[in-house]
Amino acid sequence: MKETGNYLFVYGTLLDESNEFAIYLKENCSFYNKGRFQGKLYDLGEYPGAIADRNNRCYVYGSIIELKNTAEALKYLDDYEGFGEEQEQPNLFIRTIISVETESGKIDCWAYLYNLSVDGFEVIESGDYTGYKNL
Repeated sequence: MKETGNYLFVYGTLLDESNEFAIYLKENCSFYNKGRFQGKLYDLGEYPGAIADRNNRCYVYGSIIELKNTAEALKYLDDYEGFGEEQEQPNLFIRTIISVETESGKIDCWAYLYNLSVDGFEVIESGDYTGYKNL
């Protein structure tokens, strides 16, 4: 497995080309590869939330972005994702390193995973938010 902190896995609104934070990623980072990880994807209304679960046969699909200035990019995105000590507690999302499968092997990536209860939210069975929302 390739280990690095310079990759970010995105699976939701950060794939929407009209989103200002997705535009930031496109202008300051580069696409690396498509990927997936074991877990479930939920429709939370205005955005999705993913939960990682290695014991699950379902996958969450998205894109791996290579970060050019990792610290700056993550700081910028933390605000958007509601992650950090200065954000409402408990954080809406947590930023963590997960193992993402690609056609050429596994890679460790930063990802924002949902941190609150998913009770009552619809599972996106396909695990693909862009197909689900026709982005």
